[in-house]
Amino acid sequence: MKTAKHLFLAATLVLAFSACKENNEKNGKHDASHETKEASEQHGGHHGKHHKSDTTKTANDYMNQSNTEDLIKRFESPERDAYQKPEKVLKYLGDLKGKKIMDIGAGSGYFSMKLAEKGAQVIAADVSDEFQAVLKKRIEDNNLENIELRKIPYDSPNLADNEVDMVLIVNTYHHIENRADYFSRVKKGIKPEGELVVIDYFKKDIPVGPPAHHKIDLETVKSELKKAGYTELDVNVDLLQYQFIVRAK
Repeated sequence: MKTAKHLFLAATLVLAFSACKENNEKNGKHDASHETKEASEQHGGHHGKHHKSDTTKTANDYMNQSNTEDLIKRFESPERDAYQKPEKVLKYLGDLKGKKIMDIGAGSGYFSMKLAEKGAQVIAADVSDEFQAVLKKRIEDNNLENIELRKIPYDSPNLADNEVDMVLIVNTYHHIENRADYFSRVKKGIKPEGELVVIDYFKKDIPVGPPAHHKIDLETVKSELKKAGYTELDVNVDLLQYQFIVRAK
């Protein structure tokens, strides 16, 4: 009986040690995976840079999952036309003929081309060389002389003081870091009677755009623009089904 008890105790200790070792190995793998994930998330792509706020960083990481060709197909798709309603937006903005407008985050030129067709003098601004190259070809193919390409850095619109009548930024606000500072620079580039127009997604689960946690809620946008020095905010939440519009002066 004594020998049997000893054998039972030894077997119990072996099983306990094995279970403990297996658990430690699992935890070690989990920790390593978590550290790798954290290290990976510290790096942005061509839409972002290091040390971004969580929302901005995740929004940029999400966008960088797609290559430029796939993004262009998405940007220029009939599905986007259906919810973006560009003609409705342009009509809402009023007579654009002869106005100088910077389109920040112009991408493949979805709005830049349409603004130019309405007679505006357009600065199509983006941080991406690839998008600028695509838009350059579109401009040449359509013989457009009223679109200027402008490669901009991540932290500045690269505008001269009082250079434009309007700055339009569509579905790009949530990609920008240090927004109060950034849009104060934008403000300097807009003529005194001009305006900034922000169009972006409602921060909720909708069938278009990035996941809700990547978006910036409307109240935060309004607060940040006020910090940037805009005193008049005209907000429209009815024109588009999935997006708000803020006209700031």
